[in-house]
Amino acid sequence: MSGTLNKVMLIGHLGDEVKMHYFEGGGCIGRFPLATNETYTNKQTNERVTNTEWHNIVVRNKGAEICEKYLSKGDKVYIEGRLKTRKWQDESGNDRYSTEIQCTDFTFLSTKSESEANAQGSSSSSSASPQSSAKPEAPVASPDDTDDDLPF
Repeated sequence: MSGTLNKVMLIGHLGDEVKMHYFEGGGCIGRFPLATNETYTNKQTNERVTNTEWHNIVVRNKGAEICEKYLSKGDKVYIEGRLKTRKWQDESGNDRYSTEIQCTDFTFLSTKSESEANAQGSSSSSSASPQSSAKPEAPVASPDDTDDDLPF
């Protein structure tokens, strides 16, 4: 393969609100930290260890506006993009580097409000009347009724 690939796929939780920056030409970018966790068991102490890695996410234009509108701290999101390292100077004139994920695609997996609603919904659904859950069900075929060509 003669080409190269710069692709990142992350599933994690927002560590802060989306910070927006607007430009004179009408464009904008949104920035937010994303936390991913790795959990394993230490074989020597038999203790569960969780390591958290923080990623700087950058989303541009319409995607940034959508993220700002719908995402908040703690929300779970799938991010797809590429790595980009920026060079900048601090107030002392020293060269500094930041590695960011330039987001090209994202999917909202859950929000805090959805998680809270699901937790409340599951407890209230147990007290629901039987009539509300009575739906006509499709007849289930018995194993003898199936007609498939599987050799086993």
